[in-house]
Order: sequence, then structure tokens, then C-alpha cells
Amino acid sequence: MGKLIEGKWSNEWYQATPKGDFVRDETMFRNAVTADGSSGFRAEAGRYHLYVSLACPWAHRTLIARQLKGLQNAITVSVVHPHMAENGWEFGEFPGSTPDTLFGAKYLYEIYTRAKRDYTGRVTVPVLWDKQSATIVNNESRQILRMLDHEFGAFAEHAEANLCPGELASAIDAEIDALYMPVNNGVYRAGFAVRQGAYETAVHELFSALDGYEARLDGQRFLLGEQLSEADICFFTTLLRFDPVYHYHFKCNLRRIADYRALSGYLRDIYQTPGVAEVCNIEQIKHHYFTSHPTINPNKIIPLGPPLDLRAPHGRENLRK
Repeated sequence: MGKLIEGKWSNEWYQATPKGDFVRDETMFRNAVTADGSSGFRAEAGRYHLYVSLACPWAHRTLIARQLKGLQNAITVSVVHPHMAENGWEFGEFPGSTPDTLFGAKYLYEIYTRAKRDYTGRVTVPVLWDKQSATIVNNESRQILRMLDHEFGAFAEHAEANLCPGELASAIDAEIDALYMPVNNGVYRAGFAVRQGAYETAVHELFSALDGYEARLDGQRFLLGEQLSEADICFFTTLLRFDPVYHYHFKCNLRRIADYRALSGYLRDIYQTPGVAEVCNIEQIKHHYFTSHPTINPNKIIPLGPPLDLRAPHGRENLRK
């Protein structure tokens, strides 16, 4: 994962703290699409384009929201190749990937420099592109997720799929905040740590959090009770990748999600929600992680396992808060 520095590509990896901790860079584009256009970016069918990776858990959030809301006809998508090499995300042939259908770009960083010629920062997915203004509106997954849920209702085939009801918004935000450091980013803090102590701290915090969620979800279907929310989507995209990737590749191997009765059922429950499985691609996920991090897996060997049966009954239909 390199970066752009004043519009020029640099194959510069993330910097670690003196204690060996992985530090994620902040996303840089933070404008918003609004239903009324008050932000300068009005929600309109056909105006916006998502750049995503099927492998990336952050981009995956936005694809799931697009599916659940029924925005496939309103917002177009390009999917990068799962292998991220010395030039970052690129477009190429791979099952499930697409060309850049807007500009025919070879590398995603070309989209960033179209928006800002002298851009400095990481080139990440997702990216929400405005075709009308010819710029990036936003590249922060959490904010894009909320926009898709709240601002495109007039064009949603499933507008009734409310992933963040107003009365639950603060609780959902608190849940997403709580998930971020120990879980969503915790797997990366473990996998990209460069000192033993930093790795062990991340792993202990990760599994302490997972143990807590296991106890909590043993008695309720979703994080806020009976309704699937944005917080569950943010949890799901990490859980989906855990056993096939994070457990081995990132050394998060104290336990598997399969070893947790409630969490494994919760994972299958969300996976079996209509529309979700269609945007889950384990082949792309494994190809990305096991080929894109040469310091962790220099020979790029992609493991055959583990076997996953995400269609198995989850038995969570009758859980109540």
C-alpha cells in the first residue's frame, strides 16, 4: 500500500510507532451527498460512482448497503483487481473485478489525481466519485455507508431497509466507534505490528472484545436488538474475513470465529440476509491478503482452506433483545 505525495506515486508503506504499533492514515475526502443538495452534492440517480474492492472490509460495507437499499441502478460501481502491488490498487482481469468504466484508468491513484492533481495521501477504497463535478466526494467508508442509507431514499428500491433509524443513530455511532480500535482495526494492528509487544497488545484487545460480543450476542440477534443496522454491517465485514485470513495471515489465532457459537451464527445470519451473499467473494478476499503483503507472505501461497459453510442454519430467528 503506497501513497501519493503531491500527485506522484510513492511505494511508501505505513509508518509504525517507536513501540511497533501500526498507525492507519486518515482518509482525506470528507464531503457529503445530501438529498436536498445543500452540501453542493445532490443525491441523483446515475450521478455517482463507487470504486471498491471486494477484498477490502471497508469498501465491502458500502457494497452491502448499496445491495440492501436497492441502489444498484442508481449508483454504478467499478471493482479493482484483488492483488495490490507496488502501484497500489489496480484494474485488471479477475473473476468479479471490472475495468474502470468511467475513465479506463489502470491504477486507482489515477482517479485520485483526477480529483486533486497534487493530492498527498493514501489511495484507498471505497471512493465515491461525482460524475457531474468530476471529483471525489468522499473516501471514508463510514460516511459513505451513512449517505447510502440516508440520502438516496428517493432512488432506493428498498427504501424501507433503514440501517440507521434516527432514534438509534447515536447508539449505532457508539457501536461503530467501539468496534473500530479492538476489532475492525485490531486485526490490522496485530497483522502489521512490527514488535512483539504491539502484536500481543492488539491480539489480547481483539479477543477480549470478541469474547464480550459473544456473550452479548448469545441473547440477542443483532448489536442493537432485533434490527440489522450499520453497526452489524461494520462487524460482519471483519468477521467474514477472520477465519479465512486474519486467523492465520495476521496471527489472530487464539480462537477462530467458528469456535464461538453466537458469533459464528451471527455471521451466517447476516450472510444469509437477502442481497448480502451476492457481494461476498472469499476468492478475492484470500487472493488479496495472501498475495499483497510480501513482508508477511513473501511466496504468495494462498491456502486452500479453511472450509466455510456460510449457508448452514444459524438458528437466530427467535432471539429477542
